[in-house]
Amino acid sequence: MVDTRQNHGLTDAELFAPVDHSALESEKITAPRYSYWQSVFRVFFRNKVNIIILLLLAAVLLLSYVYPMVIHFDRYANVMDSASKHLSPAKAMQYFGTNIHWILGTGASGESTWDSMWFGARISVSLAFVCAAINMTIGVLVGAVWGFSKRVDVIMTEVYNILGNVPYILFISVMVMLFTAGFWTMVFALTITGWLAIAYFIRTQVVIIRDREYNLASKCLGTSTIKIAMKNILPFMTSVIVTQLATEIPSYISYEVFLAYIGMGMSEMSLGRLIYAAEGSMVTPGWEFEFWSPVAIASIITVVLYVVGQNLGDASDPRTHM
Repeated sequence: MVDTRQNHGLTDAELFAPVDHSALESEKITAPRYSYWQSVFRVFFRNKVNIIILLLLAAVLLLSYVYPMVIHFDRYANVMDSASKHLSPAKAMQYFGTNIHWILGTGASGESTWDSMWFGARISVSLAFVCAAINMTIGVLVGAVWGFSKRVDVIMTEVYNILGNVPYILFISVMVMLFTAGFWTMVFALTITGWLAIAYFIRTQVVIIRDREYNLASKCLGTSTIKIAMKNILPFMTSVIVTQLATEIPSYISYEVFLAYIGMGMSEMSLGRLIYAAEGSMVTPGWEFEFWSPVAIASIITVVLYVVGQNLGDASDPRTHM
């Protein structure tokens, strides 16, 4: 027999101390407490790439919202100075002095391309967030009721079949042409039917889970359709909703840039309007920064928002929390 005192440095009494039996203690479960959102963020931040992308997104949002608040920007301050127009970064710094405002040169009115870009980004990002908030809220709520209530399903399916066959970009273009091309006109055009596709997507997901046993039991107990949709169905679709949101926000920036590029955008100098105004600079030697700067920032914002949303949607799936 092996001498336990030599292996462990403990006496037999210490190694084999009696333990009192407690029926109450034996029933306790020692599993750790589960928090859904803590698990979501733990999975999300486990990937170091997400941290880098999130920092990039934070930098873009700070420059879009904070930077325009701390500087004075007058687009037409140098319009009478012909020597200040269409300057490359090197020539702009030589003419105005070394300053962050001139690191991307100047535009057609002698304005700072760098400053114009971030003022335009603020408008475009604000448009995307406002439209996403409106469309997602209406789309998710209507879609949840649409999928669970068969009476609503009959009516909304016909509405979708009629409006869903109208090309979305054509509908937006008509709305912009009928009204003054401003920020809220664009919001109205993007949201008047933009929620319908989201509602149909949510409806499809709800149909998959609406006839599960716990929903049927709630219905038999007299629970209202709206309460079942809000309490029993939507909480199980968090990852689906976040993933849908990840595709919606960048799409509104793309719509705004596209409409502005074809001359049907907002009157405000958004990223789309900046790209449209600098279209001729794309092929003019020395003027390329005027065109490619807003194109680059629009692309970065779109990609970063999409990647963050997709990765957050994956992390919202409880199956990834194991």
